[in-house]
Amino acid sequence: MNVHEYQAKAILRKFGVPVPDGHVCYNGASAREWAKRLGEGPWVVKAQIHAGGRGKGGGVKLARTSSEVQMIARDMLGMTLRTHQTGPEGKVVHRVLVENGCNIANELYVSLLVDRGSSRVTVMASTEGGMDIEEVAANTPEKIITEAVDPLVGLTPFQCRKIAFSLGLKGKLTNKAVKVLSNLYTTFIACDCSLLEINPLVVTAEGDLLALDAKFGFDDNALFRHLQIGDMRDFDEEDPNEIEASQHDLSYISLNGNIGCLVNGAGLAMATMDIIKHYGGDPANFLDVGGGATIERVTEAFKIILSDKNVKGILVNIFGGIMKCDVIATGVIEAARQVGIQVPLVVRLEGTNVELGKKLLAESGLNIVAADGMADGAQKIVAAVAAAA
Repeated sequence: MNVHEYQAKAILRKFGVPVPDGHVCYNGASAREWAKRLGEGPWVVKAQIHAGGRGKGGGVKLARTSSEVQMIARDMLGMTLRTHQTGPEGKVVHRVLVENGCNIANELYVSLLVDRGSSRVTVMASTEGGMDIEEVAANTPEKIITEAVDPLVGLTPFQCRKIAFSLGLKGKLTNKAVKVLSNLYTTFIACDCSLLEINPLVVTAEGDLLALDAKFGFDDNALFRHLQIGDMRDFDEEDPNEIEASQHDLSYISLNGNIGCLVNGAGLAMATMDIIKHYGGDPANFLDVGGGATIERVTEAFKIILSDKNVKGILVNIFGGIMKCDVIATGVIEAARQVGIQVPLVVRLEGTNVELGKKLLAESGLNIVAADGMADGAQKIVAAVAAAA
């Protein structure tokens, strides 16, 4: 789960990480009044969407008078903001953050993430703050500093000082950086984060450190421990199908292809998408019904897949262990009757109760193509979609 910048800064403020004073606003008049309450300008008006690159898209602007704040906010609210992360369709701005400007002397980059290679929380830092970190990693990887954290010890003051020195910080700024980095690590662990990114972490002309922008990613599986964070979820920023899938305990991610996938197990789902690509097709989604899916959940999975108008065919690929093939077969039949599947449907079943599952499908009277394996299933659905085009 992601949150907006203003929500991220509220969390950081709670854990003692310095952030600019600001307030979220939903109309121009409110933005003007809050600018006055925040003190003398200049102020920064920031569009609040779940995407980076807002500044390049016109979603971050400087205002020197409260009237200018009102005008900028009014123009931003309701606009469709397009960045390299939103794609060409963009995202509609429903709220803006108005906050105090600051005198920036230097911009740095700091993030904490879970490094799967080392199985540890790792701090990444760079002197190239404010830039796309992907470009820095690709073009000047030597400018990225990494520090893995021992989970039994935590992020130590020594490691914080090491990072600060690597960023070129000296004197009092080193001590301030140690405190900021330590508090960021505390935030990361306390909130069960998967990502915490500060870009940029700025050094001000007055000699302070400020988290000028912040991005959080939270582990969805731990949200039951953080009800207040869960309440920050903005459904307007998410794919409606992904929201619907989460209501039925389905793991679903929408993609840009035209072949819908219904699979049990994340690994098998990834392999299914790969083999579809291998045979010239393009998967429309990642969908894992899980190991203990019910007939109702399978039916809902089909409804979600078919709600995507780009789907021109469906491949069901099930290896039945805990998930029984006859349950999947019954779900497929029920979904076909409820929804009315009008696109080619290929089903590959293997494992527990496979013969019963195949028998149910064969006797259903539905137009279902049986497959003998993954490769056979992928070839058949790709060919069927191509023939129907």
